[in-house]
Amino acid sequence: MLSVIIVTKNESEHIECCLLSVSWVDEIIIFDSGSTDNTVEICKKYTPLVYETDWPGFGPQKQRALEKTTGEWVLSIDADEQITKELRSEIQLAIKNQQDNTNGFEIPRLSSYCGKQIKHGGWWPDYVLRLFKKNEGKFSNSIVHERVIVNGSIRQLNNPILHESYTSLEEVLSKTNTYSSLGAKMLYEKGKNSSLLQAILRAIWTFFRTFFIKASFLDGEQGLMLAISNAEVTYYKYLKLHLLNKKSK
Repeated sequence: MLSVIIVTKNESEHIECCLLSVSWVDEIIIFDSGSTDNTVEICKKYTPLVYETDWPGFGPQKQRALEKTTGEWVLSIDADEQITKELRSEIQLAIKNQQDNTNGFEIPRLSSYCGKQIKHGGWWPDYVLRLFKKNEGKFSNSIVHERVIVNGSIRQLNNPILHESYTSLEEVLSKTNTYSSLGAKMLYEKGKNSSLLQAILRAIWTFFRTFFIKASFLDGEQGLMLAISNAEVTYYKYLKLHLLNKKSK
């Protein structure tokens, strides 16, 4: 039995395509944290297992969803992701023919940025551990950039998850603010410090690494846009951390 878990908030633009792509699984668990659009209504068309709750962060929220599953295997996907027919077949075969000590599978993720699938800049192949045995895996407690921790060996699948990461500049700007705030909070809680100069230097390095070292320039205009927005997230994350440090003093 395979369960899918998805966390949502105001995902009406993406969620139906996501749900259609996993309509073949045995169970779909949704944890929504205060959507004000029709995300919940759309979800209820595909599963009765929709839980409306608060927002403790990505890791804790996905762990809550995991604890509601009843399947032996769990597939964790985001609302802006889709499972292709080819990946569906590969997942079903992997579960059926699993090796005794394999408790998790990493899946490559092919992400798009403002309409273009990105093959460079560190975005491909972006292997993410998303398929695992329920009793052998758990989510880290991180409020952002959470990960699945699995006991036992891990293998890799070949077909990618499709990720509609940023569909517009408005979404880029919104996520820049959200992820920089969450990242700053996580660093602050770990006792990290920053400064304005450090924020600037880290942003410059992020741009250089994305655009030149990881070759996002090969993705054309969107590759340049990606390098700039990566640098912006880094700049604002460390600037916000600097301001949190100053406020605490």
